[in-house]
Parts: sequence; C-alpha cells; structure tokens
Amino acid sequence: MSRVPTYVGLERVMRFALLKFLHTNGVYIHSDLDDNPSSNVKFAQNQISVDNDKVIPMYDDTCRFLAEHFSADFASWLLGRSFTLTELQPSELSLDPIRADALIFLESDESILHIEFQTLPKDNIPFRLLDYRVRGYRKHPAKPMRQVVIYLKQTSSELVYQTSFTMERTNHEFDVIRLWEQPASLFLEYPGLIPFAVLGQSADAEETLRQAAQRIDRIADPQKQANLMAASGILAGLKLEENAIYRLLRRDVMQESTVYRSIFAEGEVKKQREIALNFLREGLAVETVARGTGLSIEEVQQLQQQLNESQQN
Repeated sequence: MSRVPTYVGLERVMRFALLKFLHTNGVYIHSDLDDNPSSNVKFAQNQISVDNDKVIPMYDDTCRFLAEHFSADFASWLLGRSFTLTELQPSELSLDPIRADALIFLESDESILHIEFQTLPKDNIPFRLLDYRVRGYRKHPAKPMRQVVIYLKQTSSELVYQTSFTMERTNHEFDVIRLWEQPASLFLEYPGLIPFAVLGQSADAEETLRQAAQRIDRIADPQKQANLMAASGILAGLKLEENAIYRLLRRDVMQESTVYRSIFAEGEVKKQREIALNFLREGLAVETVARGTGLSIEEVQQLQQQLNESQQN
C-alpha cells in the first residue's frame, strides 16, 4: 500500500519540480535570495534581477578566467612583480560554492592573492573580506594575504570607497581598485589585462577598445588571441553598446574562444551545484539530489560537507 504523502512532502516535491524546471530552462538560483526571501525577484534566462540589482555572472566569470590564465600579469599589476600563481580552490577555505562566484584566490609558495571582482557595490563586502582573511589564516597561518576588491562599473555609491571593516576593537583593512580611475594605458601594457582597458580612464572608450583590439591582433598565439578578444567584448558590454563592440572587435575570432565555452560549461556546473545546495537545505537525501541534478554521489556528499561546515562557522 502506498503511503499518503504529507504536506511537507508535497511541498518538497513541488519545490524540487520548480527548481528542476528553472534549471532546465537555464535559470540559476543566487545565494542573495536566501538572505532576502521577500525580495522582488524577476527570473530571466541565465539572469536574476533582485530589487533592480541585476546579477550577471558572465562578467565575474570572465574576470576570474583572466586572473587564472594570466596570473603573472595580475601579479605584476597588483603585487609589483611578475610570477606565476596557482589557483587556490575556495572549498579549501570552507567557503560555500555559491558565495565564491565573484572571487579568486591565487597563491605562491610565499603568499596568497585574493581578488574580489564586483560589478556593483554591496554593503557586506568589508565583512566578507575579513571572513575570507580569517579562513585563509586558519588554512595557511604563515602566508600573508593581499586582498583587493576590483570594481568594474563606475558608480557614485560611497560603498566603493570602503577599505576596512571595523567592529568594536577589530579593524581589518584591504585594498580597493576602481577601474574607471585607472589609466586605460596601464592595462594595454599586459596581455592579460587588455580586456580591462575599455573600463579604464580614457577620453574615448571606443578608441580605447580599438587600441585594445590592435594589441590583441598582434598576439601570435591564436587561442590566446581569441580568448582576449572575447573577454574584451564581454567586459566592454559594461560601457559600450553592442553595435560598437562588434564593429571594433573581430567576431570570427571571438567565436573561436575557449572563454565562452569555459564560462558556459562552468555556468552549467554552477547551476547544478546551486540547485543541489538548495535541495540539501530542504533536507533531501544525497541520492535524490544526485539523481535530480546529474551530479555524482561524491560531488553531492562534498557539497553537503561544505554546507555543514559553512553553517557551523
């Protein structure tokens, strides 16, 4: 005899079906929704708008791609000397995967470089920097950490000028870079930073993008050229109209880029992981979550462990 499902069971099934439907249609669930369930949420393809704050992961993913694949250029810019850094996975610092979308940790034998990319300012950034620093110290107490928040899109918000978190007798400081205040010519000096040039300070953004395209055209490696061309086009979308971008950049080269493929592939994995985390928060069994998301049992178990650690912390 089949058991009559309870109301809670029905609610879980309905939520499971809704999340699966959203996932199938290319919509992901952003962690900000958990913090503010009463927000005015509008769903769209691959994008969520919360109180008119559009969360667009492609910009963050593009920046992370550049930092990971051109770490020596980022080291030259932010640390003052060129050396290759390797990526430190956020999970090693017990960070919730959803919260780690906009940041990247790069480490050498001597230090850790923590870069936080932000399209729009958020009032919780200072506390998050302190949180990440403490977690980094717990994992690598002997390694200094340089923390830099990079704001991509110009704004008049006072939040982009915050460089510290203060609470009672605790004071934690970090660096902030507002790209629109940096000379565009600086980014044209390093291949991995060229895509940021259009967001830098210049008299004519279109002319800057044209110069960036010319620099990229001189790069011999076709794959690197395609990646930088695509990244430049994506980030230029924060400042220029689409017609201007395609007029200045070679679309045929952009289409050969692994940036697009990498971002979209990573986006699919993120959606699966984010949906899995929602399922786990609802108390669904690991096996059920694995079947519903396509993740392996081991991947879901790892997410469960990270979720438990995050809740404990």
